[in-house]
Amino acid sequence: MNSKPSGTSAGLPVPGSSGGKGNSSSSSSSSASGTSKEKQKEKARVSRTSQILWHAHQNDSAAVRKLLEEDHSLVHARDYDNRTPLHVASLHGWIVVAKCLIEHGADVNAQDRWKNTPLADAEGAKKYDIIELLKSYGGLSYGQNGSHFEPKPVLPPLPNKCDWEVDPSELDFSNSAIIGKGSFGEILKAYWRGTPVAVKRILPSLSDDRLVIQDFRHEVNLLVKLRHPNIVQFLGAVTEKKPLMLITEYLRGGDLHQYLKDKGSLSPATAINFAQDIARGMTYLHNEPNVIIHRDLKPRNVLLVSSGVEHLKVGDFGLSKLIKVQNSHDVYKMTGETGSYRYMAPEVFKHRKYDKKVDVFSFAMILYEMLEGDPPLANYEPYEAAKYVAEGHRPVFRAKGYLSVLRELTVECWAADMNKRPSFLEILKRLEKIKERYTY
Repeated sequence: MNSKPSGTSAGLPVPGSSGGKGNSSSSSSSSASGTSKEKQKEKARVSRTSQILWHAHQNDSAAVRKLLEEDHSLVHARDYDNRTPLHVASLHGWIVVAKCLIEHGADVNAQDRWKNTPLADAEGAKKYDIIELLKSYGGLSYGQNGSHFEPKPVLPPLPNKCDWEVDPSELDFSNSAIIGKGSFGEILKAYWRGTPVAVKRILPSLSDDRLVIQDFRHEVNLLVKLRHPNIVQFLGAVTEKKPLMLITEYLRGGDLHQYLKDKGSLSPATAINFAQDIARGMTYLHNEPNVIIHRDLKPRNVLLVSSGVEHLKVGDFGLSKLIKVQNSHDVYKMTGETGSYRYMAPEVFKHRKYDKKVDVFSFAMILYEMLEGDPPLANYEPYEAAKYVAEGHRPVFRAKGYLSVLRELTVECWAADMNKRPSFLEILKRLEKIKERYTY
């Protein structure tokens, strides 16, 4: 990231140029303009990085090519784990996307956080066409220790425990700040090896509770497998000492709940961008071989990367469930009131069998809140709101300034019949069309 050094101002006149010394008004205006442009550039850069990684994951070679033609540097884009678009394409066996990336200068031997190359990923996933392609361009297979090996690389990754177990003495809480609290404990901003991180710290009194330990380990085992630009990145955990702690990346922008509280209703363009980020993250969760149902999707669990870059990530998987899928039409035999009442699907409130479409319902409530500026059914207590929704009612649309197509999408997503709700992949496609037609 090319971030501006602290204490400098972008956009100031170059010494000796016009608008020179003494013109404080011009200088101030130029500085503000430059800073604004820098923020816009950074926002666009983060968005494009997310897009190329996403399109590489989706095997959309046309979209990848278009992005590279617009910005050639995206061929070297990296996610939080240092994985490039070529890593993503190689893992999934997308030969056309991989060829496109290589033609545009992708580094065939780029290494991710675990020192895996694209060839190592392809070999681990047994993508033989990709293996042949990468080798023809000089691809080498490297694993977690950086040494060459054949033919069985580490599968990208499920890291071993030694890769993510953190020594609590490395965590610096001297300038920590509480950024969240719950019955389990608290979430603090701290520092790990000089890097700001978010630490979920379990109350010492609960660290011996069998169910708490079980839930904590479940969350760790879930997070360690996830890598996506729109999913909060797991960094490590403390499981061998107490208190138990879970460490993730720290996102400076806070959560969507506070953002909406401060900003009110969002413009259609911003709402669409936010909705796309959420839908991308959820599509990833819902379409892996083992479907992950979030079950507590709400604004507090959606985080902004920073205050200046309006880019979202889905987080807090404490209530998520990992489900082995036999076919795409499985209904998972789960019941019980799990999640936050205000955003809860009616089938969950009624203790009926449900599937991943519960997350689509919650997404609809979030989309409504982004468009209206207020939480759904804000005049009801959370439990009463869930009961009201389970009886067949829905929030009333009041705002006039947003697109009817967004309202239609919201209504489809909160359909009483979960089978009539679109998938997140379908939602993404709809949002792309809406964005192309109405915001540009």
